[in-house]
Amino acid sequence: MNEQVSNTNEKTLHSNRADGRFTTIEGSLHARLKNLAPELVFSPDMKGEALVEWRRRVRVRLRELLAFPVNDEPQPEPRMLWAEARDGYELQKWEAYPEPYSVVPFLMLVPDGITDRSPGAAVMCFPGSSATKERLAGEPEIVDWPVSAKHPERNKMARHYARAGLIAVAVDHPDRGERTTNMFEDSRYQIGVHALWLGRSFEGISVFEKWTIYNWLKKQNLVDASRIATSGHSLGAKPALHLGVLEPEIAAVVWNDFCSNWRTREVMVPAFRPHLGHYIPGMQKWFDYTDLMAALAPRPLLITEGGRTQDIETIRAAWQRCGAPQNFKVSYYPKYATPDQRPHDNDPLYEGMSMDDFFEYANVDVPQHCFKENIAVPWLKKMLGA
Repeated sequence: MNEQVSNTNEKTLHSNRADGRFTTIEGSLHARLKNLAPELVFSPDMKGEALVEWRRRVRVRLRELLAFPVNDEPQPEPRMLWAEARDGYELQKWEAYPEPYSVVPFLMLVPDGITDRSPGAAVMCFPGSSATKERLAGEPEIVDWPVSAKHPERNKMARHYARAGLIAVAVDHPDRGERTTNMFEDSRYQIGVHALWLGRSFEGISVFEKWTIYNWLKKQNLVDASRIATSGHSLGAKPALHLGVLEPEIAAVVWNDFCSNWRTREVMVPAFRPHLGHYIPGMQKWFDYTDLMAALAPRPLLITEGGRTQDIETIRAAWQRCGAPQNFKVSYYPKYATPDQRPHDNDPLYEGMSMDDFFEYANVDVPQHCFKENIAVPWLKKMLGA
């Protein structure tokens, strides 16, 4: 039989047909992804007007891919529900109404001394995959369903920023905390499927909600609109990046995760299939997350957990081309802090890797994956002049 051969021990997909085709859809789709040439890939050779035009095209295409809804009628402005004093800041509970039928609760932590007469810098904070806005603020959970308890002190992102003098806005993912009934064990999949029926995606909904809150936030008198940043941990790093690309006025972005080319990971680790919340239909035809990072240049970007060094150096070239290398900062996990601790930096990836193999080649210390407040907070204070 001269058809597709799947070596399950190495988890590779290849064909021994003379024409290189696959009978199985798994094989053919994998080959398409492997040989894809995205149209808007960043090139270190870009410069001048070509780089500016490339950034513009990326921003326009990303907005289209996220499929933001068009509201036929204006929606209500966000409304504050209550406010309570905390140590060094005021905790406020708000509701936003980004589109018909939708309510998005969020928390705002306003440091003491910031007022309409003395506005301050602000940062929008987005949690990891299973955490909540309450976890970011260091507040008790308000729902019964389980949330991530890893590194609980470090992951209080919003509280770390507020205690450092930054207004912090904490927003849930669409399927966490009080945003979900938890009626499905796989609620993220269920939400993602419903979104696809509507021509949207989980990620597109998530970004649109946060984008709506950003556009409200920058109009508030106690906020200096020229000093608003976004900061996301793990799954939350993506909307932080998307907002930075979509809104050139956003002053800085904190990507609290490792960095690597997403398409390359899926090709080299054929068994890797993350949850539906990660996927934006059609995105890989145009660019990857590494390209979106490059599109932020020359504005400040911090990557707190290192990643695949070859990808990082490609991204760094965008800031060098813009004459602002000081605005791009990368901090590796302590385990991989120096080049001599990264033995695979110059080794090529190979198809059939396990996720553990890939993480080793990408310099990822999985147990230490958490918000790096010791790195992100002082860096962002400096970038925002807070």
